[in-house]
Amino acid sequence: MKGGGGAGPAKRRWRGLAFGVLFLVILSMLVPLGFLLGLHNGFHSSGFLPLQRNSPSGDRTRHVDNIVRKLGPTLPKDILKRFVHEAKNETRGTNATHKSQQKKGVPIPPQVLLQPLSNRTISKYSGKAVMKGDVDRSAGLCELKYGSYCIWRDENREDMKDSTVKKLKDQLFVARAYFPSVAKMPAQNKLSRELKQNIQELERVLSESTTDADLPPRIQKKSERMEAAIASAKSVTADCNNVDKKLRQIFDLTEDEANFHMKQSAFLYQLAVQTMPKSHHCLSMRLTVEFFRDDLFDKELTEKFSDPTLQHYVIFSSNVIASSVVINSTVMHAKESTNQVFHVLTDGQNYYAMKYWFLKNRFKDAVVQVLNIEQLILDYSDKTTLSHLNSPLEFRVSFHNGDNAPAMHNRTQYISIFSHSHYLLPNVFKNLEKVVVLDDDVVVQQDLSTLWKLNMGQKAMGAVQICSVRLGQLKNYLDESNFNKSSCSWMSGLNVIDLVRWRELGISETYWKLVKKVSVKEESSVLASMLTFQDLIYSLDSEWIISGLGHDYGISIQSIKKAAVLHYNGNMKPWLELGIRKYKVYWKKFLNRENQFLNECNVNP
Repeated sequence: MKGGGGAGPAKRRWRGLAFGVLFLVILSMLVPLGFLLGLHNGFHSSGFLPLQRNSPSGDRTRHVDNIVRKLGPTLPKDILKRFVHEAKNETRGTNATHKSQQKKGVPIPPQVLLQPLSNRTISKYSGKAVMKGDVDRSAGLCELKYGSYCIWRDENREDMKDSTVKKLKDQLFVARAYFPSVAKMPAQNKLSRELKQNIQELERVLSESTTDADLPPRIQKKSERMEAAIASAKSVTADCNNVDKKLRQIFDLTEDEANFHMKQSAFLYQLAVQTMPKSHHCLSMRLTVEFFRDDLFDKELTEKFSDPTLQHYVIFSSNVIASSVVINSTVMHAKESTNQVFHVLTDGQNYYAMKYWFLKNRFKDAVVQVLNIEQLILDYSDKTTLSHLNSPLEFRVSFHNGDNAPAMHNRTQYISIFSHSHYLLPNVFKNLEKVVVLDDDVVVQQDLSTLWKLNMGQKAMGAVQICSVRLGQLKNYLDESNFNKSSCSWMSGLNVIDLVRWRELGISETYWKLVKKVSVKEESSVLASMLTFQDLIYSLDSEWIISGLGHDYGISIQSIKKAAVLHYNGNMKPWLELGIRKYKVYWKKFLNRENQFLNECNVNP
């Protein structure tokens, strides 16, 4: 009896243990099954977000989105936000856009183009000039936005080395746009697989190729298969909204990338044209060092510097080579160089280099005086607000033939004009009666002695006039009411100055007063100069000087040979790598290729 009574509890314990093991086995099977079925979404663990359940087609769409984002252009966030905002605004209609792009524009020096987003130019609409602050996105107005960069880009455009690669990328983008919609259609499984296979093949090829030379031999057949697949996808009735969204996304990214690179290229171009070449910097440093090493150099003929009976030429420059070419070309074509005196006004940084160069190099019988304009500014600090050397200012002026005229009918004019520094002339040269001012970007091809025989009457300055830009077109920027609307603008480069008449009329004092009155401060120099010299310009014959060799590729050789002076106004100066090659020969022939310093610093190309 004892034995039979003890077996009952043991069997019950064994059964409970068996049920427990069985329960654990079933639970171990149910838990993975629950995860597979997505039941774990109801339990949010700390540190991880629940995964969302999506349809297979939704996963494929997200996958395509991720690929588009990965292969899309990488742009700064602020640029992307701005362009997205502009794209949204453009969808509101072209009428609003047309109204916002009415007659606008102001003059700007090329330097402002280092900030292409804040471009401003003088624009002429129906004879008036008005403000334009926002950049027109039309490709036809490239020169209006970026100036001579567009001319240089068109003239120096190279053959594309990745044209096929770009074509494959375009095909890949279009295929990705159609693939999500086709993949949702059960009846188009074959086309879906074909698109997917072609997409994967092009992705693999493009991951290993950046130029056409990197592409595999049979890439043309792959491209044709992809083109056929895209054509089939286009013929299928698909979800147009999804395709439209994808293509718009691709278009916006591509347009953003193109605009970004355009602005970046324009910025780098401006940086290149405004930076002193390494060889020129080397020359300036070498000459400065030699100046302090040499004790037997200071033998200037000071009596000639203030003799009013001689022919005095003035050059404002901080470029040793450029000013040397101006003087050398002038002397080489002079019938009599004994009467020629050159005054080079430079800054403190290049003063000793300039002084050493012109004392060590002979220019026939002409003499050269080098002056530190920063010291002169201190001497006349009560008459001017100048603090440093200002080279002649260059502006571009854009003309629009009408509100609805195409961009190809627009015209851009480049002008150069006196800077603040030029209005020190009567004070610096108190004993002189007449001087000829030459810019440092000119080359003289004929004898200039005839200029000293000009009878300018009551005019204060002789200059070539440009009547396509008149004061009447700039009245919106002028606070003055008493000015001649038909007064023409004029060019620096070659200017004959009657210092006696200048002093009688108080031209410098008038200029500084007008600088303070001009409403647009960035353009105060050009506008004040035009107002100061209105009705005081003696018009020189246009054959005296031909301008534009620093920006215009279309100047004829016959015109160049006839001109007495060549003016390389514009950004593409002849001493820069970016200079217009066919015009450089007229400048280079006045360089002394045997000079030791030029050769050591590799100034001679």
